[in-house]
Amino acid sequence: MAEPISASTMVRILRAEGLTVHEVRDWRTHNRNGKGPWGPVNGVMIHHTVTSGTARSVDICYDGYPGLPGPLCHGVIDKKGHVHLVGNGRANHAGLGDGDVLRAVIDETALPPDNEADTDGNRHFYGFECVNLGDGEDPWPEAQKEAIEKVAAAICRHHGWSERSVIGHKEWQPGKVDPRGFTMDGMRRRIRERLRAGGGTRPAPTPPKPAYEPFPGRGFFHAGQNSPVITAMGRRLVAEGCGRYEEGPGPRWTEADRRSYAAWQRKLGYRGEDADGIPGRTSWEKLKVPDVRN
Repeated sequence: MAEPISASTMVRILRAEGLTVHEVRDWRTHNRNGKGPWGPVNGVMIHHTVTSGTARSVDICYDGYPGLPGPLCHGVIDKKGHVHLVGNGRANHAGLGDGDVLRAVIDETALPPDNEADTDGNRHFYGFECVNLGDGEDPWPEAQKEAIEKVAAAICRHHGWSERSVIGHKEWQPGKVDPRGFTMDGMRRRIRERLRAGGGTRPAPTPPKPAYEPFPGRGFFHAGQNSPVITAMGRRLVAEGCGRYEEGPGPRWTEADRRSYAAWQRKLGYRGEDADGIPGRTSWEKLKVPDVRN
């Protein structure tokens, strides 16, 4: 048993799961709470809409029908995998179902046959309608099935439930066939794996900071010095517009390297003896010569 998720929290956990969420009209205050209790909540119920088209399906689920006012669920999952939130609170989606099924959901045990209609499901289940004709031929795109998985996993994770707290309408109310086109056992396996893997979106890993050659000391730069560090330095000087090379740069320290480095020093504002073309620590660190060991 659990307290129902608030509107703000619902948006947050669904988006954290990587879902695109649309908030429809006044969904945050749209409910049937005046007609009966809402909560404690015990599970998630999956339906198909028997309609086509996202806009039409969302409008029907928000408004309802003559004799069955909306909201008809809490969210609509379209074929692109987007979630359209249409209700927050009690919704007309589950109807009367089997109390033995509810007890199995609460206990997270195997579901018994749904052969009775004696328990108010609108009180106990979050409901999600999935856009599909339900004729066994209308396809279920992978993006839509993945969204069902993510929605259910996000709610289960929030409440500390397992995948056994997710059922289809056909497992709750006698005579119902939805969702038709995939098995709920298969969907529960997907949800289980997602819960085990942690799910959710994770921040992109922070890229490693670039590694730069440490200052080798002024004495390193002399005629005859041969090192890939000098080549890397020369390439950086060229990139900074300070290259004074007719050929190269190359690994051997030459007068062209000294002139190029002097141009870099002047670019930094050094003058006179401070722009003699021999690297110093401050100008070297600003040049950011890549680490030749990488």
